[in-house]
Amino acid sequence: MDPQKLINFRSFPYVMIIFLITLAMAPGTMSADSHFEACMPRSCGNGPDISYPFWIFKEQESFCGYPNFEITCKEKDPILKISEETYIIRDIFYNNNSLLVVNSVVHEDHCPTPWKNVSLDRTPFSLSPDNVNLSILYYCEGQPTYHTYPVSCASNTSFHSFAVFHKEALENTNYSIESCQTLIESPVYVNDGVSFVSLLRMNYTDVLKLGFVLNWIAHSCSNCKRSGGRCGFGNTDEFVCFCSDGPHPKTCNDGNCIGHTPFFLFISGGGSNLNRKLLIGIVSAASGLLISGIILVCFRRNISCITTAKFLRKFTNKDQDLEAFLRNNGTLTPKRYSYSEVKKMTGSFKEELGRGGYGSVYKGKLPDNHLVAVKVLNTSKGNGQEFINEVASISRTSHVNIVTLLGFCLEGGKRALIYEFMSNGSLEKFIYGMTSGDDGRVLTVEELYRIAIGIARGLEYLHLGCNTRILHFDIKPHNILLDHEFHPKISDFGLAKLCHGTDSVVSMIEARGTIGYIAPEVFCRNIGSVSHKSDVYSYGMMILEMAGGRKNLDVGVHETSEIYFPHWIHQNLEQGNIEPELLGLLNEEETEIARKMIIVGLWCIQTNPKDRPIISKVKEMLESKEALQIPPKP
Repeated sequence: MDPQKLINFRSFPYVMIIFLITLAMAPGTMSADSHFEACMPRSCGNGPDISYPFWIFKEQESFCGYPNFEITCKEKDPILKISEETYIIRDIFYNNNSLLVVNSVVHEDHCPTPWKNVSLDRTPFSLSPDNVNLSILYYCEGQPTYHTYPVSCASNTSFHSFAVFHKEALENTNYSIESCQTLIESPVYVNDGVSFVSLLRMNYTDVLKLGFVLNWIAHSCSNCKRSGGRCGFGNTDEFVCFCSDGPHPKTCNDGNCIGHTPFFLFISGGGSNLNRKLLIGIVSAASGLLISGIILVCFRRNISCITTAKFLRKFTNKDQDLEAFLRNNGTLTPKRYSYSEVKKMTGSFKEELGRGGYGSVYKGKLPDNHLVAVKVLNTSKGNGQEFINEVASISRTSHVNIVTLLGFCLEGGKRALIYEFMSNGSLEKFIYGMTSGDDGRVLTVEELYRIAIGIARGLEYLHLGCNTRILHFDIKPHNILLDHEFHPKISDFGLAKLCHGTDSVVSMIEARGTIGYIAPEVFCRNIGSVSHKSDVYSYGMMILEMAGGRKNLDVGVHETSEIYFPHWIHQNLEQGNIEPELLGLLNEEETEIARKMIIVGLWCIQTNPKDRPIISKVKEMLESKEALQIPPKP
């Protein structure tokens, strides 16, 4: 036999294996989708690559990005228009949804004079907290002795215009800012590569040319990219993952094309039962041949198969991936239990304590007779994100007002969390209409007041006491558990977000929380940035309910104008009508405690996050013996 033919014959199985791998990993490459091709990253010539959520006008279709993220190319510079102002994009940081921009006026003018502050109202953009403010003061009487950046084109012999980074420092030199006609705050981003000395040597225009950083809100593209797709915006105003075989709702691996027939269904002739059975048989046989071939190649050729192993592990080891995340991103101290151990400790899930969208909670007992609450997560929802959030967040905590995580189960898609058992359940059953617990116990206003302070201490610890700041995003009575002495503990960290270092402002793709407790900026970004103040809002709504003994959406009054409890109670507070009878209390002493909780709650739910106190101040106000000022109507 011809040696060349022998080589070709022996190579045939490997060729078939490569073909099957290619077919399995890219079934749609037979016919590339036009959306996929159109949304390839582009560039204007200068600056960064332009891709989702941005798109280039006249070069790409609008479905490649979000509305208001349209970019035009002007002399090879990418230009973004926001609120009638045009900005040149210097860099885009897709990893944290931010971009560095310079006002086009600054770029083109040797002595730029911005006459108004940066306006981002009703836009998907917000100023990054990493910026610092450069105060530009126009037409001032007298020239300060403190270091400033002169604005020569807006100065004359009678008036001086200048810029300064810390306008507060001028007041320490007895300079009167009121002598200036106009004050503009211009954001500037000073990166680590610009030293303080070099900053002092710059002129006014060079400082403004440093630009500033904007954050944006859009659906995350990371999962789509990892699956080999390109992100876009569909006809139904929803996120779409464009893949080589057509648009998918989330990732190229979800197997659910929008308006396209997947390749395997196409060759099987549609979706009849016979064809589906035939398809299952073909795929099963091909999968067996593929895996056998890969193993054969690995052993015979003595190759590492690292890439192949990763490919297979993607579909078989999701629980190992979750474990790796937990090991790398948190201090995984809780004990791991098998699913059979979870079944045994709960008596095959005999006694259910509660149920929610996440799954169910069951009463259990460890081998040492220690009572526990076992939270079994619903595996049909999400991709393990809630499990990751809960364990990665709570494993970093240790506080008397934070529930303790004792263990977890992660086995073949089954996920459970084992917590210390809280004998009095959730706060929810004790506060509405001053109802009682299972044993008939009714909490007094003073006990509710102590519980409110305990919750504030727990939140203060999450926001300030941990090495990593934790934002809870679901503070509500249902998630406050009470031990046998009615000490409160914050639970349910499934929606939590971690903030590294001193960060407090976070970017969010979608609103998270519970209706009635969600801060307005979480679902309406024009109000302000999502931050630790969002937890303060939820806390405020909760203690208003605790003080009034009723839900904020049902106050039991007859006038429709009085249905919203915070407005109703604020009106009565202003008019001095907070009497024991109004809140169904017994005496003036209880009413005074409730009055303090109401005032603090109203401060916490101010619409603008900047008007709300931080949680440490909230705790201080609750513990204070001095009279508190009534806040504006929220």
